[in-house]
Amino acid sequence: MSVCSRSLVESQAPIPGKVEAEVKVKVRGTMVTIKLFGMMKSLAGNQDSLALALANGRQVKDLVELLDAGYPMIGELIHKKKVLVSVNQEIAHEETAINDGDEVALLPPFAGGCPMGEAGDDAQFVRVQREDFSVDAEINRVRGRSKRIGGISIFLGTARDRSKGRDVDSITFEHYEGMAQKTLREIRERALKDFDIIEVAILHRYGEIGIGENIVLIVVGAEHRAEAFRACQWAIDELKRITPIWKLEHTPQGEVWVEEHP
Repeated sequence: MSVCSRSLVESQAPIPGKVEAEVKVKVRGTMVTIKLFGMMKSLAGNQDSLALALANGRQVKDLVELLDAGYPMIGELIHKKKVLVSVNQEIAHEETAINDGDEVALLPPFAGGCPMGEAGDDAQFVRVQREDFSVDAEINRVRGRSKRIGGISIFLGTARDRSKGRDVDSITFEHYEGMAQKTLREIRERALKDFDIIEVAILHRYGEIGIGENIVLIVVGAEHRAEAFRACQWAIDELKRITPIWKLEHTPQGEVWVEEHP
């Protein structure tokens, strides 16, 4: 399965009552929790848990067979590679084993196409948080890394009041806790390795966000502007492509899970 698989459709869905729902699958007497995000909750009938007896086999393909039978719309999306299966926060394949205690999730298309307590640079420069952030403070955090920084490029994403011809009242962002932070850390590490830059900060908010409020921030510091520009654009494009964050737009007509955005 490809991490960049996307759906070209949008799904109408009620506002989820929980950050994530869970489907419980019985694997030879062991309960395995399957996390659901975005439109997967609606397609599972808005249920918090389902008990499915996986009697034969302990691989992802065996789980998909059960979903085909009980939840054909979900199964179809998995077969079309519009929904990914992850095991222990890694994208899984048909032959991936499901062992006792594994964390399994169904990942619909991402909104664009480390816990805060962890030590080290990641805790400062990579964050997924509910509260707003200060753009000036994050710029100064990057600037303070080195006096060699001569150019700083930023991308700031904010909530707009119109999307694809619809008025938007507010937006709710849902994320896969743990996997979202891990993905952003990997993007930061790749940017520092692949571009001639000195530092990069990546922040994304979750929860309900009002129109005009900040959503996502990329700050890149380099000796020269050209590499800062290049790294900044690559980082936001990669974030939207592979990070497990989903967007629910609240409109006068209802709620819409947004599965692809430029």
